[in-house]
Formats: sequence, C-alpha cells, structure tokens
Amino acid sequence: MIYSNACAYAIRAMTRLAMLRPDGYVLLDELCEGSDLPRHFVAKIFQDLVRKGLLTSAKGRGGGFALAKRPKEIRLLDILEVVDGTRGLESCVVGMAECNSEQPCPLHERWSPIRDELNGFLENTTLDQMSETLLKKLELLGTPVPNLTRESKPLKRGEED
Repeated sequence: MIYSNACAYAIRAMTRLAMLRPDGYVLLDELCEGSDLPRHFVAKIFQDLVRKGLLTSAKGRGGGFALAKRPKEIRLLDILEVVDGTRGLESCVVGMAECNSEQPCPLHERWSPIRDELNGFLENTTLDQMSETLLKKLELLGTPVPNLTRESKPLKRGEED
C-alpha cells in the first residue's frame, strides 16, 4: 500500500461522491449506503478535506458534502497531499537521509523509475476517471448504485465554464 487507510477511504469516498453527484451535495448516509465505507471515519476525513479545500459542506435541507472542484480537476495526488502528505513519495525507499543521483542508496537506480511512474499515475488520475471506472465496476458486478432522490442545494464553485 502506498498510502494510509485514511487516504484510501478518502479516495474511495470522494470517487463515490463524484459518481453519485459530481455537481451537488450528498449526505454521508447516502454516500456510504451500499458500501463498506465507515461513516464516522469518513465524516472525520471529510471535515479535514473541507478545511483543506477539496470538499465543501452545507448544512440544512439539500446540504451535505460536495466536491469543491469539478471531478476532472481533482487528482489522486491532491487527495494524497491533503491526507498523508507526499513526503513518502519523495523520500528514500530504504530510509536513508541522503539519497539522490550523487549519493544513491542501494535501491536508488531501481526505485527511481518506479517512483516516477507512481507519481505520474497519481498526477494524471482524476476523480472523473475513477468515478467512471467505479460505475462500470458496480454495473458489471450487478451492485445497485444508491438512487439520490433528495434534492441538492445549488453548488457554487469558483470559476465555472
């Protein structure tokens, strides 16, 4: 695993949010319904994601949590940076304090291209792509997708197209 359980839950929950209502608010109960996402843990993670600007929240009728940006603008790397930080992706794979091309660790030459590939994957994979794949997977498995019948408050993001 390249990130913590909290980060994995954040990625899964935000992917689900992008799939269910990419441009509106969803209650946590609706978001977690039919999944194995732990509601209370996701609530805690989502509060941090709101403080860090990846999500927005609204109280009252039609409220809940919403993506602060369009799903195509949120990368997996953005979520990882907020939840875990990226220090683990930048540090030496065997934990040496000084590890670079001039002072390589024993695994530097083998790990460096893997790390670059991993960083590229995280930088280039968006919630939009993840949500499309999740929907296809659920359909393939015959798993029902929660039907959001509750109306959402209008979502106002910064610059809209």
